Amino acid sequence: MGDAPPVSKVERIKAQSDGLRGGLAAAAADGSPAFAGPAVALLKFHGAYQGYDRDTATERKQSGQEKLHQLMVRVRIPAGRLTAAQYLALDELADRTGNGSLRLTTRQSVQFHGVLKRNLKETIGAIDASLLTTLAACGDVVRTVTTVAAPIRDAVHRRLEEDARSLSRHLLPSTGAYHEIWLDGERVAGADEDALYGATYLPRKFKIGLATPEDNSVDVLTNDLGIVVLFEGDDLIGYNFALGGGLGMTHNNPRTFPRLASFVAFVGPDDLLSAAAAVVKLHRDYGDRSDRRHARLKYVIAEHGDAWAKARLGEYLGKALENPRPMPAFRVNDHLGWHEQGDGRLYLGVPVPSGRVQGALRQAFRALIERFGLDPIITPTQDLIFSNVRPEDRAAIEAVLRTSGVVLADEIAPVRRWSLACPALPSCGLALTEAERVQDPMISGIETALARHGLADETLSIRITGCPNGCARPYAGDIGIVGRLPGHYAIYVGGDFAGTRLNFPLLDRVAEADVASSLEPLFADFAANRHPNEGFGDYCHRLGKERLLAALAPALEKAS
Repeated sequence: MGDAPPVSKVERIKAQSDGLRGGLAAAAADGSPAFAGPAVALLKFHGAYQGYDRDTATERKQSGQEKLHQLMVRVRIPAGRLTAAQYLALDELADRTGNGSLRLTTRQSVQFHGVLKRNLKETIGAIDASLLTTLAACGDVVRTVTTVAAPIRDAVHRRLEEDARSLSRHLLPSTGAYHEIWLDGERVAGADEDALYGATYLPRKFKIGLATPEDNSVDVLTNDLGIVVLFEGDDLIGYNFALGGGLGMTHNNPRTFPRLASFVAFVGPDDLLSAAAAVVKLHRDYGDRSDRRHARLKYVIAEHGDAWAKARLGEYLGKALENPRPMPAFRVNDHLGWHEQGDGRLYLGVPVPSGRVQGALRQAFRALIERFGLDPIITPTQDLIFSNVRPEDRAAIEAVLRTSGVVLADEIAPVRRWSLACPALPSCGLALTEAERVQDPMISGIETALARHGLADETLSIRITGCPNGCARPYAGDIGIVGRLPGHYAIYVGGDFAGTRLNFPLLDRVAEADVASSLEPLFADFAANRHPNEGFGDYCHRLGKERLLAALAPALEKAS
């Protein structure tokens, strides 16, 4: 056997970090405007990414100024559940140390943008005071655990929430560094190596989602570990474990690719936590630590196979695992609008464009929570649910929203209702082009094109990202619009609305202004030639890339 490849720079930083401490405490207090060196990598484990305002970078450079360094701070919110008091505390913090907005994420979390280094400790302290944390919201660990957002008061939804919270607690890193650095805690004597993660934690990030076949609104197969919870009536049967999902890739690098998780094993009701920890150990022990772009669990599963993974999990658990159980086909439920909660109360899902809570929308949300004591829930579609609504308050709540100019779910077309976008510019250092800031005009163009062909009420999912790393799950939607270079996108089609099939690349380097017109010939052909009840992604999958390009040829020739 040859020598093992050298580990990456980040692996060396983790190994030398003394339990994720490194020089963070000194760096946080040194008065400089930015973290430097190994501290930048270690910050992520504590819930913060360092970047800079890319809108002002060129102007500042020309005038001899440093970049305007800023931090994104992410809150770990298992299952997306917040109390009214917690939401109000985060809302107040958005003005005090953030940029005046709250960003709801596809991982059911909240992000603060525009946080300055001098305010980071105050920000984390305030989040901790609200009984939340930023620990392990980022970094090479198990991130926020997601699940169905609907607050329905039955055995199924109650179990989904309980399991998401239990997994989050069980898989949280045990280092004391977080409390020592940000909350003025004292170091406890003794060994500090994490029993699950070890001295170097995981090779890359690790995501877990829980769903049921009846509701895959969480896009469960896009996770490193997708857990499908199986019931017979109200009785829990167990869990089908799907391993190796992940959507990040790099353009023109065939070693990287998106992948949906494949079903590997069935796990009994009493083995959920130990089996989930076994999957984490599988990634810890077999993941690629030499190349971070090839370090996700999906590459381990793709290269070794499902049977190999199932055998390794059995070794960790000390017993053989069953094969996955049969289950119904996935469906995706819509949790926007008004719904019965199951206990005499209601819940209301309100669309949040790009997940950005700001301006009049933010003021309306705060007013509702203060006045009616509603507990918010962040959805995997970047929207917000208000739970525990008394039926007699329904009209007053709608009045507050309408007076504030908030657009409700029944007032928007399905294509807008189901669209996602990542933040991209100006805050993300990886963005190649815009996403959040072009979502509205881009979706408006697509909406108009659909309407011209009688498809205004067609349900399809469109996901827009500023780079190929997949934060808005572009490869798992009917249409993925992925940043390729400034002002240009790659267009992917052929996924399915239920989240069980990846889409494929169709067009490359499409100018922002041409995205809708590039898709319109396909909409026309779809309207004329679709099969009964066929979705747009299914139609694209049925035709395949070559036939779709043939349908686009006249328009492409005219454009050239």
